[in-house]
Amino acid sequence: MSPYEAGGKKELFQAVDSKIAALEQDSIDLLSRLIGFNTSDPPAANCEDAQFWLQRYLIEKMGANSTETFEDFPKDPHLVARFKSSANNGRSIIFNGHMDVAEVRPDEKWRYGPFTPILENGIFYGRGSTDMKGGMTAMLMAIRAVRESGIKLGGDVIFESVVGEEAGEAGTKTCIDRGYRGDFAVISEPTNFRIQGQGGVITCWLTVKSKTTFHDGNRRRMIHAGGGLYGASAIEKMAKLLASVQDLERHWAVMKSDPRMPPGSTTINPSFIHGGRHPAFIADECKLWLTVHLLPSETYSDVQKEIESCLLAACESDPWLKNNPVEFSWGGKSMFRGTGEIFPSAEIDDNADQTLVLKRAHESVFDRSEPVSIMPSVTDAGWFDEAGIPVAIYGPGDLAQAHTVDEFIRWKEITDASRIYAHLLIDWCGTE
Repeated sequence: MSPYEAGGKKELFQAVDSKIAALEQDSIDLLSRLIGFNTSDPPAANCEDAQFWLQRYLIEKMGANSTETFEDFPKDPHLVARFKSSANNGRSIIFNGHMDVAEVRPDEKWRYGPFTPILENGIFYGRGSTDMKGGMTAMLMAIRAVRESGIKLGGDVIFESVVGEEAGEAGTKTCIDRGYRGDFAVISEPTNFRIQGQGGVITCWLTVKSKTTFHDGNRRRMIHAGGGLYGASAIEKMAKLLASVQDLERHWAVMKSDPRMPPGSTTINPSFIHGGRHPAFIADECKLWLTVHLLPSETYSDVQKEIESCLLAACESDPWLKNNPVEFSWGGKSMFRGTGEIFPSAEIDDNADQTLVLKRAHESVFDRSEPVSIMPSVTDAGWFDEAGIPVAIYGPGDLAQAHTVDEFIRWKEITDASRIYAHLLIDWCGTE
């Protein structure tokens, strides 16, 4: 006997499964409509129409008790809807996804066009089909199926459609800061139905800057014996710091590990560098952009301290950097609009109650177990973890399809995900 049959939920699951099958055309129409909105990021500032359309859908088609939109950046509102339980005798849940999708460049050759949704031979094509409008569609249809089956949940359901995840913008954190909290959060990123946590990512600008500027003709006096001019090229000094960064990265590769992640996952990538003015100057400033990957068990603040300690020690050992130490600028509100990002890590416990409930929902559809793992990329999950809200990344679609030309998702994955999410709602939130 399955845990669902033992818990008396079998008939409820059958009811929502039947409703999801009956709503298949509605589900196709919903995903088609969402993909039809060009919400690529960059350029961003283009999610307003999609979010306001979805807000009307949540009210008119799904009967949301309340909806709210709010912005971090103009023309890119976040959207939150609440489906309240009248009994409130169960646990609440947050279903989270992002409306923005990866950029599309004019020279890309798409089979049908990135924002021309096509369902062909069981394959749904379009930008965002996998990442992650497909997962959002499955979550919405799960909520709708539960409600239209007449099932009254014991806990509130919060649906969040945030903007800016593709650019490292913390829309999910903004939702949390506005008071949207739950007992469990699920993010429908494409995991191929794997239950996952994540490591973290944070970016940092290193800046080496001279207090004075010098003409190129003075270089001889800086580098030869007896020149007597106290000065240096910021580019050359940054090279010394880059060597220290590489030493630290190698040290981490030896000393830091997680059995769920490939060895050497704690990388420090020097992703962009810019320095100097023009050939007639000694370079008086140099900036280096680092992208730093953390383990699920690490906080970005602790990793910041490690990197700063390493590089400030390197400065102390250099006669010029000692008096002109490197400056750090960590994170930021947007990778493209503010040039910096933070994705906190999100640890996941294989035996936590919320994980076990999600596993049961998975097993109810696939008839097989699913151990937890760690996502090779990053999502908004870390903001929930940082706020003390248990979170899992779990959704339809293959991450290998995300951001690709001719992005697609298999339609059966949408219907399977809808069923799993509906079963999760019933099992986690309980019924009145």
